[in-house]
Amino acid sequence: MYDIGSYLAYLAISIGLTIWVAQTLSKNGLVFLIECFGHDETLAKSTNHLLVVGFYLVNLGWILLTLRFGNPPETAVEAIRFLSGKIGVVVVALGLMHFFNMNAIAKFGRKVGSWFREEQWAAKAAGEEA
Repeated sequence: MYDIGSYLAYLAISIGLTIWVAQTLSKNGLVFLIECFGHDETLAKSTNHLLVVGFYLVNLGWILLTLRFGNPPETAVEAIRFLSGKIGVVVVALGLMHFFNMNAIAKFGRKVGSWFREEQWAAKAAGEEA
């Protein structure tokens, strides 16, 4: 009796959380990416979009795959336990994805930032020689 409603609630809450987290990270992460990429806004926006697409794919895939695990609830109490367990797993997965993305961006951003600094130093050196 509670299984269909619980599954629908799980999907609605999990997908809603995924969309909210993706939009929040995208909006606030863009500033960080612009700085990492030497103020190249086009590159930062493109990278931001690619990160959001990857974030959606991984998290929505995880949500759909975990749908099959666990016993369908038969009572209201089981439905609450079912939802809290499944949504808890999704929240942890979203957090892990966030930290994974931040780590990757930080490493990649430092590398790209060093490339931009090298270009700036080379341009300054060339300007001083002229």
